[in-house]
Amino acid sequence: MSLSDTSPTPESGASRTAWRWGVILSVAAAAWLFAYSHLTDFADRAVGALGLERGTHFAEAIHFFVYDTPKVLLLLVAIVFLMGVVQTFFSPERTRALLSGRRLGVGNVLAATLGIVTPFCSCSAVPLFIGFLSAGVPLGVTFSFLISAPMVNEVALALLFGMFGWKVAALYLGLGLLVAIVGGYVIGELKMERHLEDWVRAIQSGEAQAADGSAMDWSGRCDAGWHHVREIVGKVWPYVVAGIALGAGIHGYVPQDFMASFMGKDAPWWSVPAAVLLGVPMYTNAAGVIPVVEALIGKGAALGTVLAFMMAVIALSAPEMVILRKVLKPTLIATFAGVVALGILMVGYVFNAVV
Repeated sequence: MSLSDTSPTPESGASRTAWRWGVILSVAAAAWLFAYSHLTDFADRAVGALGLERGTHFAEAIHFFVYDTPKVLLLLVAIVFLMGVVQTFFSPERTRALLSGRRLGVGNVLAATLGIVTPFCSCSAVPLFIGFLSAGVPLGVTFSFLISAPMVNEVALALLFGMFGWKVAALYLGLGLLVAIVGGYVIGELKMERHLEDWVRAIQSGEAQAADGSAMDWSGRCDAGWHHVREIVGKVWPYVVAGIALGAGIHGYVPQDFMASFMGKDAPWWSVPAAVLLGVPMYTNAAGVIPVVEALIGKGAALGTVLAFMMAVIALSAPEMVILRKVLKPTLIATFAGVVALGILMVGYVFNAVV
């Protein structure tokens, strides 16, 4: 028998890799479910081990932090892994191809929907924006994606579902999509292509190519998912912990009367725009701001006002405006910010009226 007869074949190596991923995912899923279902017990025991008594400010803050930190991180890891797998089906180049040549209106709906299912964060918004435009995607359609991707964030959607139920999550999804579709349509109708930076308009189609994952096997997709976890979770976990710590402080120490006077259900009409203005200077991701949202809701704040604050932090942050300045002239940035702000205000007022 020759050496070539005993050497491993590519097929056998792929089979071993697939088997390895199957075992890893099975064990990880079981461990994830066990940990997620025992979060309350873990938090209770942690508070007891520290000799604290529930009901005090410090104990409630510690309980909130110990409960929410693993909860949010568990959800974040699971969602990011799944969206990393999804990304292998929706590479930037394939996304551009799907949007190219779509007429205004239909393209806005498609772009806003893709903004949900494609895991593109604000870091990749600018190159994707350029890629869409270079592929012939209309400006308004491109803005629908740019609005939807951060605003209707899959992490925020999943966490809202877990914390407040499907009705709140569905309303958030529907209104976020509406803002992205209408906002992009309005910007498209304003014909503001002249307010793109000259170098952006000069980009030729075909640049910024991305690898197509259509031929990738499931082992490769799982590898991509794990890489996504290391890249995304590795960068955002400090923001998650910081957001939870802030939320814990609010939960344990901020008087309910104070929060009710600013964001409460009986607050004046200007509380929603004030919450939006408060959110713009801040910079964090959806996973980091959700614990703050939960803490504010627990203190009696109106859900619509708090969601307006969250959307402003995610979709209208000052750092994002600085990044967009590389490709957009000030007039177009101001129009984009104004349209999105109006949409966020609508979401806040609608939520406050119906929830």
